[in-house]
Amino acid sequence: MGVSSDEESEISESEIDDYSETPYLLLQSGKYKVKVNGMLRCPFCSGKKKQDYKYKELMAHASGVSKGSASRSAKQKANHLALAKYLQKELAGDAEPLPRRPPVVPQFNESEPKPGDVYVWPWMGIIISPLKESEDKEALLDSGCWLKELSRFKPVEVNAFWVEQDLVVGVVAKFNSDWSGFASATELEKEFESEGCSKKEWMEKRGDSVSKAYGWCARAEDYHSEGPIGEYLSKEGKLRTISDISQEKAQDRNSVLEELSDIIAMTNEDLNKVQYSYNKTAMSLQRVLDEKKTLHEAYANETKKMQQMSILSIQKILNDKERLSNELEKKMQKLSEWSKALDKKEALTEMERHKLDEEKKKNDAMNISLQLASHEQKKADESVLRLVEEHKRQKEEALSKILQLETQLDTKQTLEMEIQELKGKLQVMKHLGDDDDEAVKQKMKEMNDELEDKKSELEGLEQMNSALMTKERQSNDEIQAARKKLIAGLTGLLGAETDIGVKRMGELDEKPFLNVCKKRFSEDEATVEAATLCSTWQENLKDSSWQPFKREGTGDKAKEVVDEDDEQLKKLKGEWGEEVHNAVKTALEEMNEYNASGRYTTPELWNFKVGRKATLKEVINFISNDIKTVKRKRT
Repeated sequence: MGVSSDEESEISESEIDDYSETPYLLLQSGKYKVKVNGMLRCPFCSGKKKQDYKYKELMAHASGVSKGSASRSAKQKANHLALAKYLQKELAGDAEPLPRRPPVVPQFNESEPKPGDVYVWPWMGIIISPLKESEDKEALLDSGCWLKELSRFKPVEVNAFWVEQDLVVGVVAKFNSDWSGFASATELEKEFESEGCSKKEWMEKRGDSVSKAYGWCARAEDYHSEGPIGEYLSKEGKLRTISDISQEKAQDRNSVLEELSDIIAMTNEDLNKVQYSYNKTAMSLQRVLDEKKTLHEAYANETKKMQQMSILSIQKILNDKERLSNELEKKMQKLSEWSKALDKKEALTEMERHKLDEEKKKNDAMNISLQLASHEQKKADESVLRLVEEHKRQKEEALSKILQLETQLDTKQTLEMEIQELKGKLQVMKHLGDDDDEAVKQKMKEMNDELEDKKSELEGLEQMNSALMTKERQSNDEIQAARKKLIAGLTGLLGAETDIGVKRMGELDEKPFLNVCKKRFSEDEATVEAATLCSTWQENLKDSSWQPFKREGTGDKAKEVVDEDDEQLKKLKGEWGEEVHNAVKTALEEMNEYNASGRYTTPELWNFKVGRKATLKEVINFISNDIKTVKRKRT
């Protein structure tokens, strides 16, 4: 709830304390609410972005505004003065424990200067040294010698003057403007006072003025004195009391406190924005996880379906092989029986013998053809068994690699093998009898129909194989898009200090360069030299004209590796050692793998714990666990 400026008359600065009683009574009566739902709020600043405060923050805000700059109106100062008073008296129980003790106010005793005394500020000390006959006037006027002489008091500047009317050397020591400078100035005064060489003794000419030096802290009468010392003091300093300086320090602290309160409010607002961005990224990652789960389930279902189809197809092939073998064996037995029956018959006439011989020849030829067909069938059976075993081995390799595409390819090859086998059987059937044998024709017709069915099944598998390849490409595209989105979202948030993060492939590791340079240079020089050397070699890596690679192996096993005999690499190894050489070699291998043509660094999701490319599952699991850890810390 705010206070309207139209309902109140303007007040002056002198009336702030009196006017503050009115809002204080309104705060006590509850008209202005400070504590809302357990949170502290400023009822006079309802329009600001920051609404909720801790007790310490609200007290700092109220005190800062009540003692703030001239930009604040008198009514604002009075309202916030009443709020500070209300917090101290009514809500002191909500105050958090202070993290450190408040600063101690300096105490003064009777022998020390009083807060009401008028001093020259910044704090200054005066030393009067009479000139002896044996001393050199120019040496006494050397400010450097006096700075060394008075170093125990830690002055920031020393100036020496020749005081003609007294024939003495006057020295003015300037100290820090804070309380440490005041302590140094009073320490100088006390030391000369304990030796009987204070300002009072100097004015009364006590002691041996020829051999003693006198010293004291500069005050108002020194400021207004005539001569070079008075002129210097009036030029370099001002007259102030300790009370004035203490009040100014308090006002400065209040101004700083108000600025810090505003900075804290802006920081909290930025933190809220970062939290919103973080939550948005987390939701995006959850969506990616759900999509990945759906794709995985679809992939598993398709794999199971194709495995079942493969098993059924193999079983069908084996059953057909066994059936055909049985049929061939029965026909061979039947022909053998016919041959034995013909041998037992006796030919009564020459024509019958001739006919019997022809039938024997025909049966023998048919028997030979059947034996050849049986031999070919055995070869075909062995080939089928070898192909089945090869198919099983290829299927096991496909399952171990989790590649359904290879399983479909094996099924396709099996069907093609069945088609070739059926074609072979048709050729065998053509040799079993002439064109007038109706049984052979019928069998050949059945085998042709079966061959057409196999071809249709093969075409269906090819279409299914094409569809699965399309699905696999789509899945790969979606996974790559998800990895790019993860890299973009996690860049800057995660790094080498976490198990999972984003690594720039082809970027040199600066640590080996720094380790070598520390052995050869000083600590400061090592950092500069390491950075320069690392930057130079990073530029060398980007040079596409430098190709320190060679090919090893032959055929499909050929691969491109770093050439250890490259002149630049050999020179680098000789000058900077094995560790730097290996760092450059690793960066070359990464750049050649990820961006051989462009020769620039490429971001990649990386498992720093095991030193390899991170899988999508590892990244999502890590982010999920990381979110849970952050939530536990906040609660």
